[in-house]
Amino acid sequence: MSGRKAQAARNDELILHAARAVFTADPGAPIAAVAEKAGVGISALYRRYPSKEALLQKLCGDGLKLYIEVTERALADYSDPWESFATYLRGIVEADSSSLTIKLAGTFTPTEELGRDAARASALAVEAHRRAVAAGVLRPDVTPADIALLFEQLASIKLGGDERAGQLRQRYLTLAMDALRVPPAHRDLPGPPPADAELAARWRPQA
Repeated sequence: MSGRKAQAARNDELILHAARAVFTADPGAPIAAVAEKAGVGISALYRRYPSKEALLQKLCGDGLKLYIEVTERALADYSDPWESFATYLRGIVEADSSSLTIKLAGTFTPTEELGRDAARASALAVEAHRRAVAAGVLRPDVTPADIALLFEQLASIKLGGDERAGQLRQRYLTLAMDALRVPPAHRDLPGPPPADAELAARWRPQA
């Protein structure tokens, strides 16, 4: 890339990294806070992202694409049903796309592309779940929505810096996987699983 294009690419990376940090800490923060954290001028930010909504759409779009990539890679492994499912779980927790769901759901209007990617991500999650249940390695009373909320619970762990939080999330995921694997430690789980409508409702813009 030319010097100008390389600088633009570096600025874009700085902006997205800063935006993730700023908006997962405070979804109501102004876009100027992103420019300040990224160390770029507000005009440079606006040349790439004309509005806060466009920036939020980009963040969530990248998160969905990473979710899809991680899940497709795990599903491509047919050698061991449990290890394939465990690879999916570990990869999604490491990618930390659920932090965006927790903080940004319902704060912007999703685009058609986001809708398509969300549908693809959901279908892959359902397939990962279906395959593990069919192989007899995942307890059948656990639903894909249960797994989605487990990801969100783990994403809420924010102790120390990013590296420490990542270590703790994987630690507690390992504990959770012991409960998910057949045979379960408990015959029945308390309460009904979350409904798809409950999860989807969070993405509707708030009045």
